[in-house]
Amino acid sequence: MYETTESELVYKGKVLDVYRDKVKMPNGRIATRENVVRGAASAIIPVDKEGNIYFVRQYRHSADKLVLEIPAGMIEKGEKPETAAFRELEEETGLKAGKLTYICNTYMAIGICTEKVYFYIAENLSDGIQHLDPNEFIEIEKYSLDEAVKMVFEGKIEDVKTMAAILTLKQYLK
Repeated sequence: MYETTESELVYKGKVLDVYRDKVKMPNGRIATRENVVRGAASAIIPVDKEGNIYFVRQYRHSADKLVLEIPAGMIEKGEKPETAAFRELEEETGLKAGKLTYICNTYMAIGICTEKVYFYIAENLSDGIQHLDPNEFIEIEKYSLDEAVKMVFEGKIEDVKTMAAILTLKQYLK
């Protein structure tokens, strides 16, 4: 029903590419679609024995401010989402997970982007070694699930993957 008849690379970047596609629609007309092609990522909800969630606060240039998020990162070529979750958790927070539980996956901006994020709950946390990139500056913060839910609705958590993770975790634990 939908057929891409033409695809033009209009931007090639370090972490994403942008294509302008011509798509044949069910009515026979041709529509132009712009598509951001980006790899998949794993996002982790680290939960300690008391039920508190570890977050990272880091600068996000597109928002031009420090943003509170759950730890997350890109899945490397050939890497499984679960392996990336273990790796990213330790790299960003200095925590290791003794147990990871997959909960769901979602597209981040399905109308324009191919990026899919896989969500995991990390439990049985222990100390590891934080491995930040040279231009990565992260502050670690910890909140209860109830505090985190409240922060979503107060506008203190603005990152959509973090919102989805917190609200999914709340429902998952019921």
